[in-house]
Amino acid sequence: MTSLEEGIVGRSVSFFAEDIVANQIELTEKISGARILFIGAAGSIGFETLKVIASFRPAALHVVDHNENGLAEVVRALRSSNQPLQVDDFLTLPFDYGGDPFRLWLGAQEQNYDYILNFAALKHVRSEKDPYSILAMLDTNVLKLERLARQLSGRRGTKRLFCVSTDKAANPSSMMGATKRLMEHALFSSALEWPRGMEITSARFANVAMSNGSLLQSWKLRLEARQPMACPEGCRRFFVSLGESGQLCTLAGLLGEQSSLFVPGLDPEQHLVLLQDVAQKFLEAQGMRAHFTRDEAEAVARVETLAAEGKWPVLLTPLDTAGEKPYEEFVAANEECLPTRFAALNRVPYLPLEEPRTFSQLLHELRTIMAGGGDGRPVTIDWLKAAIASVESSFAESHVTSSKSLDQRI
Repeated sequence: MTSLEEGIVGRSVSFFAEDIVANQIELTEKISGARILFIGAAGSIGFETLKVIASFRPAALHVVDHNENGLAEVVRALRSSNQPLQVDDFLTLPFDYGGDPFRLWLGAQEQNYDYILNFAALKHVRSEKDPYSILAMLDTNVLKLERLARQLSGRRGTKRLFCVSTDKAANPSSMMGATKRLMEHALFSSALEWPRGMEITSARFANVAMSNGSLLQSWKLRLEARQPMACPEGCRRFFVSLGESGQLCTLAGLLGEQSSLFVPGLDPEQHLVLLQDVAQKFLEAQGMRAHFTRDEAEAVARVETLAAEGKWPVLLTPLDTAGEKPYEEFVAANEECLPTRFAALNRVPYLPLEEPRTFSQLLHELRTIMAGGGDGRPVTIDWLKAAIASVESSFAESHVTSSKSLDQRI
C-alpha cells in the first residue's frame, strides 16, 4: 500500500490481510494447478485480483478484455514484477465477452475452466445520459451475462463464477446502480440457466482509491495537467486500496458462500469519510493545501497563483446530477447483513424475486429492443425506468432524476 493510499483509507495494513493469511492453505489448494478465466481484467479491480491469484500458481490464466491497451499493460506489469509470473499457460485476448469472437473461442476450448471471474462492467453514474447510454449499461451489465450463461450451460466442470457488483446496487438511485442490481438477479435468480453445481458469488464494493476512472485518479491527472480539482460537496464514501480490492475479490470469489453478495465489514462511524477531507489529505501528500471554492471561474483562473502559495484550487460541486447519492451503503432496506468465516467480510444473502417471471420478461423485452424489434415506439428513459421498476419496484421512488449531467462539470 502506498503512503497516499494509507492516508486515504486510514490504515497501513490491508483490511483483509488477516483473512488472506488465515486462508492461505485453502487458497493454495484451490488455485494451484487450476484453470482460470478472467473477464474484464484490464481494469483496476480485475488486475489487482489477477495479481493475487497469479501468486498461487494456477496452471492456466486466460485474460479477456476488449481494452487491448489495458491488456498490454497487464502483461508488462506482470512480466516486470519482482515476483515472477509462474503460470505455464498465460494468455491475454482482446475480446468483448458479449461478442461472437469470444463465443466461438470459448466454444473451441477443449478444457473447461475451474473458475471464472468477471469484472466487465459499465460502472459510472456519469454514464447515465439518455436511453441509449442506459441500454449500453443494460447490455454490458445484464445481457452479456445472459449470453455467458447460455455459453456455459452446455459445459460442465466450472466450480465457481464470481462477478463484481457495486455498492450502488443497494437501494439504487442511479440507472447504473439499477443495472448492477439486475446483474445480481441474473446471477442468482432462476431466470438464467447456469451450469448445475456451479457456485456463484458477487461483491459490492467501496470506492477503490486511485483506480482507473476514479475521482482520486482524476485529481492526480488534474495536478499533472495544472488544472483545478473538483469534489462533490457533502458526499461521504468508503475507501479501500487497490491491493485490498484484489484481496476482497479473491476471498469472495474463491471461498465465499454460494448465492451471497460479499461486502467489506467497514464501520460507517470510522470509515465513511467526507470527500472534502479526502481531497485535503490527497493534497497534503503532494505537499499542498486545498483552497476550496464554489466558483468555477476562480478555480480555473487561480491555479498558478495558488500553487505559488502552496495551495491548489478544489471546486466544490453540488450533488444535483442524475443518480447521485450523498453517502455509500452496501445493504438494501429489505436485506440482511450476516457475519462470515472472514474477519473483514460480511455477506448479504440473495433475496429471490417474488415474481421471477418479471425479470425473464424484462430480459426478453431488452433482447427484442437490441435486435431492432419492438412495437415501433421510441425507447425513453421513462420506459426504461418503468421496466426496471417492474422487477425492482422501489426503483420507481429511489431513482434520482435531474436535467444536469457531470458532463457539464469540471
